Amino acid sequence: MPRDASLRAGVPAAAARDDRRRGLATAEPARSAVLTLLGSFRLRVGAAEVRLPVGAQRLLVVLALRGRQSRSRVAGTLWPDSPEARALGSLRTSLWRINLAAPALVVDTGGAIDLAPEVTVDARELIERTKALLQGAPSSTSTSTSTGVLPPGLDDGGELLPDWDDEWLADERERLCQLHLHVRESFAERLASEGKFGLALDMALGALRLDTLRESAHRSVIRIHLQEGNLSEARRAYATCRRVLAQELGVAPAPETTRMLGLPADHPPRADRARPAWGRP
Repeated sequence: MPRDASLRAGVPAAAARDDRRRGLATAEPARSAVLTLLGSFRLRVGAAEVRLPVGAQRLLVVLALRGRQSRSRVAGTLWPDSPEARALGSLRTSLWRINLAAPALVVDTGGAIDLAPEVTVDARELIERTKALLQGAPSSTSTSTSTGVLPPGLDDGGELLPDWDDEWLADERERLCQLHLHVRESFAERLASEGKFGLALDMALGALRLDTLRESAHRSVIRIHLQEGNLSEARRAYATCRRVLAQELGVAPAPETTRMLGLPADHPPRADRARPAWGRP
């Protein structure tokens, strides 16, 4: 690693050289690095798995999800309760540890820091695939939609670092969750239009399992039952929707939902229609 690159990344050049002589650093380039954020944190450089302290892991996650940022902003995000000088000191330590383990993984770009562009991040790839699906890119939707198979990362939930409790992750988790829900609803609509009602219903019910209060997912279930000609199932799905919204939010279904069955907005669900549409007792 060039001396000036070490200094830009916050690594004391002499200390980095000494540590590498003791075998504490890898020599793999950043282009061989793969960062996994879905499920649990994992960093691989080449064929080796790289272990980092929690502070260094958190720094990589911020840069992976939010991209290029100033040092002050990153320090304020990761150490919000520390004085600025101490937070910046913690940032320098984390940068040093990262560059010690994986040189050139973090780069300095005009006074800000970022992951090297060659680093592969699974969460970024998932977001791009999901956007392509929602935009209807033929190469992305043809096979997946016809088979009812979600893209990798969504088929198993695609949860972002579920064991981490950092508050700054909440917005990123919500972003992924909303993309996941929209993909499921979009797939459900496309599958139903092809007459694949079983696969369509599985997609729509999967969205409800993720968020039982999502009225658009309830509408997807009702719509699929109606398209398949199952009026009684559609009415039960509507009754479930109405009951859940009343119990949890104290509201009635939107007019758009009630109109699907030709019901008045104040139509009360019968008790025998209140069986949950997604199989709960």
